[in-house]
Amino acid sequence: MIAIDNVLISDDVIEAKFVCDLHKCKGGCCEDGDAGAPLEKEEKKILDENFDVIKPYLTKEGLREIEQQGKYLYDREFGWVTPTVGGKICAYGFRDAHGIIKCGIEQAYYDGKLQWKKPISCHLYPIKISKNKTYTNVNYEPRDVLCKPACTLGKKLKLPVYQFLKEAIVRKFGNEFYNTLHQIGIEHFEAKKSGK
Repeated sequence: MIAIDNVLISDDVIEAKFVCDLHKCKGGCCEDGDAGAPLEKEEKKILDENFDVIKPYLTKEGLREIEQQGKYLYDREFGWVTPTVGGKICAYGFRDAHGIIKCGIEQAYYDGKLQWKKPISCHLYPIKISKNKTYTNVNYEPRDVLCKPACTLGKKLKLPVYQFLKEAIVRKFGNEFYNTLHQIGIEHFEAKKSGK
């Protein structure tokens, strides 16, 4: 376990290798789960304020679910989450010509219509964050089958999870946090190499 201030990070975050392989997993994490994408409190406000910008990127089915369930809903286990279509694909998701699930929010961001890329829980995946009164816990939790291609590609490219997720980690915790984590990662790798 690695501690940076009041954040506890699983060793897997620096040890495991991971690079999303969208052509193989088809963005399955956007439809495989017990609920929609977890949202932080301020992200609900962003959705409310920018929904008209996001709306053109959504499917008819997604829009119908949002109209019926709301832009977000409360789940007892996960807190505030995005709605899903039939308990599967996120209502903000759509499939591209290759059958890969993409995010309507992220597409609006790439088109320069929005400053917010997507929910931080999505951006950080396969890192999951949980909090208690004292600490924020940062764990590496890929899906066994769905993320197998990403683990294989990560090993092939020799890219640790935290480096693959640099942008998301900086977005959530800041540059200084990432730089500290990176330094710990380097020291950990060097110690392993020298057999310490």
